Amino acid sequence: MRLLPEILASAEEIQAIRRNIHAHPELRFEENRTSDLVAEALSSWGITVYRGLGKTGVVGKIEGDLGPGKMIGLRADMDALPLQEHNTFAHSSKNDGKMHACGHDGHTAMLLGAAQYLSTHRDFKGTVIFIFQPAEEGGAGAKEMIKDGLFEQFPCDAVFGLHNWPGLAEGNFGVTSGPMMASSNSFEITVSGKGGHAALPHNSADPLLTGTLIVQALQSIITRNKRPIDAAVLSVTQFHAGETSNVIPDSAFIGGTVRTFTLEVLDLIEERLKEIAHSVAAAFDCHAEVSFRRSYPPLINHEAEVAFATEVMTELVGAQNVDTAIDPTMGAEDFAFMLLEKPGCYVFLGNGDGDHRSVGHGMGPCHLHNPSYDFNDALIPVGVNYWVKLAQRFLEKA
Repeated sequence: MRLLPEILASAEEIQAIRRNIHAHPELRFEENRTSDLVAEALSSWGITVYRGLGKTGVVGKIEGDLGPGKMIGLRADMDALPLQEHNTFAHSSKNDGKMHACGHDGHTAMLLGAAQYLSTHRDFKGTVIFIFQPAEEGGAGAKEMIKDGLFEQFPCDAVFGLHNWPGLAEGNFGVTSGPMMASSNSFEITVSGKGGHAALPHNSADPLLTGTLIVQALQSIITRNKRPIDAAVLSVTQFHAGETSNVIPDSAFIGGTVRTFTLEVLDLIEERLKEIAHSVAAAFDCHAEVSFRRSYPPLINHEAEVAFATEVMTELVGAQNVDTAIDPTMGAEDFAFMLLEKPGCYVFLGNGDGDHRSVGHGMGPCHLHNPSYDFNDALIPVGVNYWVKLAQRFLEKA
């Protein structure tokens, strides 16, 4: 592993920043303390700071000493999750019901580490843009920053993102060209019927029975409508109906999620979901109202940028520690919005299996979105080196 000595020397300082952020988690679009911390750090290193994009977003800009050239965007997310932390170590959350359970504290810290290094090593042509994004967890903060003019103000030639990945060996990288993460979508179905006495069901139009048949029929979309080679998930996660044992209710509510790697499959699922809900409801003298919300598009890596990032990762940790055909995941990520605007690449950095956690960690696994999770600080010098080498190599070609 080829890590720069200066970055190794600064790892403890960046770790302290990471643990500070972890101890003070903030939810989407509420990242005021975190944004202040990021902006103050960038400013202290002589980096030009811009604020207000996407409400609480922060952008840092470094121009090379060798003149104008290309512009590269490096992005980290800052927000936490509405989750009660089970860990009790010193840097565990001080904010009840809020936790950095996805490693955004680590992502922010690693990008700050890269900014710190490049602020004193500007021997390149062109510009590095450090994008500290709010509200990845369901708030589409990337989309909001773009709407506020991110790429008009900073016309990057390419953008790159990174996420820690539990289960992947510590310090290893994973990437794939094309779809790497799924679209995220939600649906709500309200079935309206005619309630009545449960002992006299023939006088009612039962929305609960109708709802159960809709739930079962929705699975036929996955097994009978889409092609078997097209990956997709349709999960019903909510079913609410009735208040007591002897009354057939007037309505039933069904909710769930849909994940796909292509918009074509998503179009098919949305169309069939609505047809099934309406048709099944009508067959049982009920009525269905359907809402289908598209949240995040699929994250699709660009081939040329994947090849470039793979060169950098291989140079950094060795080919044996880079998986260039990692399995795509049905998880979603709003960096997808940036990849719709600019060519780029999103990679996974292995977080290990959880053995790194300090004394006082929760008894659960170190999985993402788990109350016993903690970011692996051993990744800090690896991630910082990746960002630095990526920027330097990209701007070499300017």
